[in-house]
Amino acid sequence: MSQDFYPGRVAGDAGPEQIDWSALRAAARMVMQKAYAPYSGFPVGAAALTDDGRIVTGCNVENASYGVGLCAECGLVSALNSSGGGRLIAFTCVGPDGENLMPCGRCRQLLFEFGGPELLVETSHGIIPFTQVLPDAFGPADLSRATGPTPT
Repeated sequence: MSQDFYPGRVAGDAGPEQIDWSALRAAARMVMQKAYAPYSGFPVGAAALTDDGRIVTGCNVENASYGVGLCAECGLVSALNSSGGGRLIAFTCVGPDGENLMPCGRCRQLLFEFGGPELLVETSHGIIPFTQVLPDAFGPADLSRATGPTPT
């Protein structure tokens, strides 16, 4: 799901107080209803605001082999890229009760790749920058330290 939300907004233009967090939570709750979670019974929905004003969403999709299930954040990043790319500037994730969830470690790394340290995250303790969610994150800039060939 992708929809216009803040047309013309650019990265760094929005602080936590300028983000419509209730609209992001509503989008996450809506997409959570489309989750495929027959094994865990734990549907998850995620929503994020992009630097060009879209809201992208994702839900978890489980599989009978358990380990190859996809987290909601994976679906969200896929929706980001398939709808034109860009950067994530605000993110929220909800569980079956509609309350906030923190992304797992794998998903924190994925969100860092597409939002960076400036990404704002809604938590049960308030809005925090991604530097507090994943301090000292490993990212694309770290690859410049490689001694061998880097991916192109």
